[in-house]
This record gives sequence, C-alpha cells and structure tokens, in this order.
Amino acid sequence: MAADTLKSTTGAGGAPGGLRRLLLDNGALTALIVLVVALSALSGDFLNTDNLLNIGVQAAVTAILAFGVTFVIVSAGIDLSVGSVAALSATVLAWSATSHGVPVALAVVLAVATGIVAGLVNGFLIAYGKLPPFIATLAMLSVARGLSLVISQGSPIPFPGSVSHLGDTLGGWLPVPVLIMVVMGLIAALVLGRTYIGRSMYAIGGNEEAARLSGLRVKKQKLAIYALSGVFAAAAGVVLAARLSSAQPQAADGYELDAIAAVVIGGASLAGGTGKASGTLIGALILAVLRNGLNLLSVSAFWQQVVIGVVIALAVLLDTVRRRAGASPVAGGPGGGRGRQTATYALAAVVTVAVVGATSFLHDGSPSAATPKLGLSLSTLNNPFFVQIRSGAQAEARKRGVDLTVTDAQNDASQQANQLQNFTSSGLGAVIVNPVDSDAASNSVKAADRAGIPVIAVDRGVNKAPVDALVASDNVTGGELAARTVAKKLGGRGRIVILQGQAGTSAARERAAGFAKGLKAYPGIRVLAQQPADFDRTKGLDVMSNLLQAHPDVQGVIAANDEMALGAIKALGSKAGRSVAVVGFDGTPDGLTAVRNGTLYASVAQQPSQLGRIAVDNALKAVHGEKVPQTVKVPVKVVTKDNVAGFRG
Repeated sequence: MAADTLKSTTGAGGAPGGLRRLLLDNGALTALIVLVVALSALSGDFLNTDNLLNIGVQAAVTAILAFGVTFVIVSAGIDLSVGSVAALSATVLAWSATSHGVPVALAVVLAVATGIVAGLVNGFLIAYGKLPPFIATLAMLSVARGLSLVISQGSPIPFPGSVSHLGDTLGGWLPVPVLIMVVMGLIAALVLGRTYIGRSMYAIGGNEEAARLSGLRVKKQKLAIYALSGVFAAAAGVVLAARLSSAQPQAADGYELDAIAAVVIGGASLAGGTGKASGTLIGALILAVLRNGLNLLSVSAFWQQVVIGVVIALAVLLDTVRRRAGASPVAGGPGGGRGRQTATYALAAVVTVAVVGATSFLHDGSPSAATPKLGLSLSTLNNPFFVQIRSGAQAEARKRGVDLTVTDAQNDASQQANQLQNFTSSGLGAVIVNPVDSDAASNSVKAADRAGIPVIAVDRGVNKAPVDALVASDNVTGGELAARTVAKKLGGRGRIVILQGQAGTSAARERAAGFAKGLKAYPGIRVLAQQPADFDRTKGLDVMSNLLQAHPDVQGVIAANDEMALGAIKALGSKAGRSVAVVGFDGTPDGLTAVRNGTLYASVAQQPSQLGRIAVDNALKAVHGEKVPQTVKVPVKVVTKDNVAGFRG
C-alpha cells in the first residue's frame, strides 16, 4: 500500500505530481533561480559580469569551508571550529614566512598541517574521548582563535606576495578564488561519491551502530573525516588571507555558522546520512546572492540578518517537507541518477537565462546621473560612535539631495571587502569607507580606484592603497590626551588599569600606543593590568569586575572607548567618580551623560557626527571633480564636567 500510495502521488501519470517532486528534490536550486530572477528584476546593477564575478568571489571562502563541513554533517557530526582553524592556518603561514624566513612552499605545508592537526584533535576527542561533537569543536573554536591571537600578538601579519596572488584575477577578469572554489568542490564531490571514506561517511551518518557491526572502523573514519574538514578550513583561510593581503587573527569569525547554513540550505540533513557537494555549493551561492542583492537594494544590515535567518529556517522546513513527501534523498554517494541530475541542472540554467533575459528589459542599463549615489561601509553599527558617524553622513546626504547606501561590516574585514566590491560593481559615484582593518581594505580600495571611483576614508586610514581623502581624528593623540588626563587627575601618582579595544583592529593598536606614549611623562603612574574588552560594554563590565578582585586598590581606569568605560563604571559601583577616576574615548551620547553625572571623569571626544558630515562633503567634491585635501583632521577634545554643557559632537 505504501508503494501504491507513493506511486499515485508522484508517479509519471501526473504532471503536477512530477513538477512537485522535481521542486522538492531540487529545493535549493529552485530557491537560487528565484533569487537570481527576482534580484535581476529589482536591481539593474545585479546582472552584470563584474557583479556576478563578485558573487563568486564572495561565496568562495564560505563554500570551501562548507565543503569540509559537508563531510562532517553527512556523518552526523558538527564542526564549529572551522572559522577559527581557517584563521589559525593563515596566521601560521604568514608568521612562518614573514617573521621567520620559512620558504613559502614550506609555510603553505605548515598551514595545511595546522588544519589537519586541529581536525585530528577534534576527531580524537569525539571518537576516543567520547565528547559530543558540539562540545569538542566548540573547545577547538576557542583554542584555535586564541592561538591565532597569541602567534600574531593581536595584529594582522602581511601575507607573502607569492601567496597573495591567490586573491587576484587571471587575465584581469577571472578571480582565482572562484577557480579554487570549483577545484575544492570537485575534490569534495569525488571524495563523497567515489571513495571508500565517502561511502563510510554516509554509512556512519545513516546508522553508526550498523556501520560498526558491519565491520567499519568507525573511530578511525571519524579521525579522517574531521582531518579532511581541517584541510578544507586551512585552504579557506589561505584564500581569505590572500584576498585581504594579510592574515587577520580575527578573520572568519562566525563563518562556521555560514558554512553549516550553506550545507543545510543545500539539502543535507543535520541528522546525517544525506548531502552532496553540489548542494553545498548552491547553498553558499544562495547566501552570497542574498547578501549581494540586499546590499544593492540598500536593505539595512540588521534586516539582512533577519532575512538570512528566515532562509535557513525555510531550508530546514523544506528538508522536513521533502522527507514527508517521500522525495529522493539528497545523497552524493554511489548510485544512479547522475544523468537526471545533470539534465536538471542544464534545464535550470536554460530557464534562468530565459527569464533573466526577459527581466533585463525592465532596466535600460543607463543609471541616472541626476542624483549622485554614494556608499558608506562602516566597520560596525554595534557601537554608538559609528552610529553617530552614520547619522552625520545621512544628515549631510539628505541636505545635499544624494542617495547614500550604508552597510555594516560587523567588524569582519572579509565582509567589508565584499561590500566594497558590491559598491564598485554598482558604479557608485564615490565610496566612503571606515576600515575594519587598514591593511585588509587595500585590495578593495585599489579595485575602486581602477574603476575610477573616488574613495574617502573616515576615522581610519587605508594602507598601501590610494584614497582621495582621509577624514579622521588622531587616535594616537587622543590616547595621549586620555593618559595625561587621568594622570593629572591623580596628581601624577597612582595605580591604574587599562581596558584595551578589540585585538587586531587599528583603533585598538593606535589608542594603546597613545596611552603608552602619554604615560611615559608620568613615572609615578603604575599600570596594574592591561586587558582587552573588545570595545564592548558587557565585556568591560566583566573584565573590570575580574580586575577588581586582583586589584581592589585601583585609582584610575583608561578605556579605549566609552562603551568599555561605562561597563567599568558599572563594575566599580559607588567608587566610580569618587575614589576611582575613569576616562573613556569617543564622546558618545551615553558617555557624555555619564560625564554630566560625574561617574565618568572625562571622555576624549572625536565628534563622530562631524566625521560623517565632512566625509560626505568631500565625497561629493571628488564626484564633481573638485580638489579635496588629502587629510582632513577633526580635532579631538577632552570633555569633562566643566565643559560638557557646551560640547556638540
């Protein structure tokens, strides 16, 4: 009866049933086609060669990571460490090649070996230590990220030039990351479909106990599976660092979630036993197309996260519906159906080209020159300082009658590179960038320069790349002012702690250098401890609470931004503003309120809204061919209770 029922529902006798089966079996491919068609209709900038290549580049790192994660998920495991392992592998390569003179070829081998070792440790803890995969790989996530920071001392390391070519193009148009993604995808498909270990993955994921009883050495296979995941993570890390021309210790943070999402969207089941490389590639492309299209449509970065979350949920729901409907399992193992799969992909390509060709008539291909379009890429919008930069820029854009698209890089240098590439392919009049890292933004800024698009840097400069103007305060000078302010408040003698910013960011490095420079003039000031709190108020609270246990006699605190200073004030309680002087940085609204209340002694204010306003003004001058100054310095100012009433940020 079950067979008869299935046949009557989806058999060849009914075209609707056949179409339903086709859509269920190829849900991810259907979703990708719908996305491409919709975005082609909504944005005239989406369907051009440069932008499509951008999408390929932006999908490359996630796809390579996801191919490795596919092995793990097919075998009913999970790997949360791939993003950190990618960063660690790239850091090992750059550190060994540039700091210790190791030949580049050997350094690459060391990077791959790092990925293998991390994977083997994961596999050993899971197979022999009996740790749940979630816990074992979560531990490796922390260990690998910590080692990356230890090796690099929290600072980006320049990548060897011979390896940086992996982030370039062949023939001036074909991106190397796309080629590497295709090669790694073919390797993943070969492993899954044509090798003994690939068949073992499906067997273990389908029923581990049955696989063990059938004679499969499950423990050794798990070691190999997680080692393979580590190899793909290392490859992704090298490609990412090549794109950014530097190994970033905080690179690929959170990418493990994107990789898992790509595998699930591609049709694999978290329960194990199903999944294929082509589905994973489609999943990675869906994520890249979504982000690219939402950028082009000027959708808020916050709403982008909502949309991607909904897509992931729908993908899992589709998997459930497919299984209930008796659709074919998404497997890449041995068996028939390859000809039918190829025909399906060919048909999908033909349909996509036809529909997209039709929608292209909705756009005349000639953007209006009446209203200039500007793009602003901010390092983060989770910090009031950068929110104020955005507010100042938007106010100036409205005043001048221009369109301003704002994106949030979420402190991810790779994501910012993607956003800048999207701006470049969209043909904006000018780009304003607040770099996550001054070195990592260089390749994207060079690409904009080659396209003839003026670039204005705001708050932080761009190294090794031409910009039309830099609108910034001096972080080092501001750090000196903060140190002198707290030292004078303590009469030149006292015990202080320093809360540092996020390791690896240029603002954290420069402000720390200013603190050190300013304190040199006050030998009576003793620094009890220096700890990072990542520019975050909650972490500032936690770190300060911990430091108070060891140093209850602290008399002063210097924080690299107001958010951390406000967290420290919360930890200090009644001591703040009385027995302990706290100095922050940025002059945010909450910080200035604390200054008025007397809990924050001072804030080194940068006038962020002015930074945004001046950046837009200079961008428009550059668009119209007017000469702009190479550097525009917005003065910093120490704001205390005495002068806060008259301060306007």
